[in-house]
Amino acid sequence: MTQDARDQERKQTPQSASPEGQKAEDNDEGSQNSVSNEDLATVFLRETEVVEEAVEDGKKVRRKGIYLLPNLFTTSALFSGFFAVVAGINGEFTSAAVAIFIAMVLDGLDGRVARMTNTQSAFGAEYDSLADMISFGMAPALVAFTWILQDIGKTGWVVAFLYVACAALRLARFNVQIGSVDKKWFIGLPSPSAAALVAASVWTFHSFDADALGFKLLMLFVVAAAGVLMVSNIRYYSFKDLDFKKPVPFVVLLAVVLGFVMISVEPSVMLLLLFGAYVCSGPILAVMRKATPKS
Repeated sequence: MTQDARDQERKQTPQSASPEGQKAEDNDEGSQNSVSNEDLATVFLRETEVVEEAVEDGKKVRRKGIYLLPNLFTTSALFSGFFAVVAGINGEFTSAAVAIFIAMVLDGLDGRVARMTNTQSAFGAEYDSLADMISFGMAPALVAFTWILQDIGKTGWVVAFLYVACAALRLARFNVQIGSVDKKWFIGLPSPSAAALVAASVWTFHSFDADALGFKLLMLFVVAAAGVLMVSNIRYYSFKDLDFKKPVPFVVLLAVVLGFVMISVEPSVMLLLLFGAYVCSGPILAVMRKATPKS
């Protein structure tokens, strides 16, 4: 038989597939069928799902998903902080300051909503901390820098960075000290209060068109002092031991109404005085404690 005849016979005779090859083909067909039967959105949801360990009834369980309600408040606070940054870059410093105060209100609500609805989670705590870094760390420093600190040159952006770094350190220290310190006191100035002091200063001085050298140096001191106080060991009253469920004298409600009226008359000035007094309360109480002899 010639070579051409043998080649022709080999082409006409079907080759039997090996068991290994047949098995590989079956596996490929099975994987293709599973991919085709599973929707792409389902695959995306499964691969991006948040899974965390939680303690329920004294037992560790793996929980999938996140709680929507408290994280909506956190997201709103994050948006307010980002809006403050954008407004500061565009020169809208009053809007930027107001956005920081709105972020403060929303940040105070997310934790309380989570406790009221029993929807606390590790994811929510970490998300809240990252949102605070934007709203109360980056936003106040950038707003102050774009308004007046950039006129001072290198010293201005160094002080702005000092504030940002101190805010990050303050939040990190707060996260690791949860459960190990007295809830009645904050160790160091809380980052929302520091941001409120800077935002109120920008709001007030910008409203009065204060751009003299003295105001630049004053803002330099305010931003630097707020940053240093955040990482200090000075204790600040946390107001967490107040019980709003107990009855109070009528004069307390009257004082609250009077406070709202005073703030509405000149919001920037009154908020600056309010948070300025709170910031100063820590060092004043620390000096008084050291000056008081121990019995």
